[in-house]
Amino acid sequence: MENAYRPRRTCLSVPGSSLKMIEKAKALPADQVFLDLEDAVAPDAKAQARKQVGAALASPGWAGQLRGVRVNDWTTPWTYSDVIDVVSEVASARDGRLDVVVLPKVTDAGHVHALDLLLTQLELTHGLPVGRIGVDAQIEDAKGLANIHAIAAAPRVQALVLGPADLMASLNMRTLVVGEQPEGYDVGDAYHHVLMTILVAARAHGIAAIDGPYLKVRDVAAFRRVAGRAAALGYDGKWVLHPDQIDAGNEIFSPAQAEYDRAELILEAYDWHTSTAGGARGAVMLGDEMIDEASRKMALVVVGKGRAAGMQRQGERFTPPS
Repeated sequence: MENAYRPRRTCLSVPGSSLKMIEKAKALPADQVFLDLEDAVAPDAKAQARKQVGAALASPGWAGQLRGVRVNDWTTPWTYSDVIDVVSEVASARDGRLDVVVLPKVTDAGHVHALDLLLTQLELTHGLPVGRIGVDAQIEDAKGLANIHAIAAAPRVQALVLGPADLMASLNMRTLVVGEQPEGYDVGDAYHHVLMTILVAARAHGIAAIDGPYLKVRDVAAFRRVAGRAAALGYDGKWVLHPDQIDAGNEIFSPAQAEYDRAELILEAYDWHTSTAGGARGAVMLGDEMIDEASRKMALVVVGKGRAAGMQRQGERFTPPS
């Protein structure tokens, strides 16, 4: 489960039918890249795309991203071939690696259990570590949202992902613009309940929460606004569909430098003050602010995200009083 603790600030979706886009994606600075066999590939192109995806994930030249594939959902005739062919191709290659299978349209935990059984058989067959390939479960309708805690607790699940377009259709939401507020909804955020339901389930089960894509790929300012909403709630990252969205997403889902420096300082100060040398105190002043155990927990969240993103501390260090 080492993948569960790697950053997922930006998760780049790449059509599995486009060799050009796949090759370009290998060098892009997204935390995760997954090659899509579902919505981005037409039915008649799925068999060929499956071969391309397996070969791409088995090839060298990747820049260290989490590598994944989005297979078709279990209501289609393609799921089992997607999983078997891609995993088998990756397992046969020296440079092959598959970290995550993105499973779309998950409506109940049984979908994940079925994928877990198939992956386990493939791992045993090919001599791979059993359980290393994770699952990102995509929540795309009302039933999936209602069953979200069982889904989050299912084997291999490392992240819950909002699938906004299908979920909006499932709820009969009156808009054709994915990620924007429905016309006429002028108070609050129409997506807040959905976002918080996914987030609470993810945190309750110790896994990542990933916001879905913003489809106006050229409007980076709008992407920043929508992504900032999810980041403020505590989401770990967001799907991106275009290279222009990657830098913005990596920035938004990383702590600000001043915030990161302050969190490191809080941990240093609290560690000293709670020690014997510091008087073994549980609540102390740090400048004009009182810090305690709750402060430490909040600081750990910020520091964890900052360190995972490779941030370097630039602010002041704690100096014990003389």
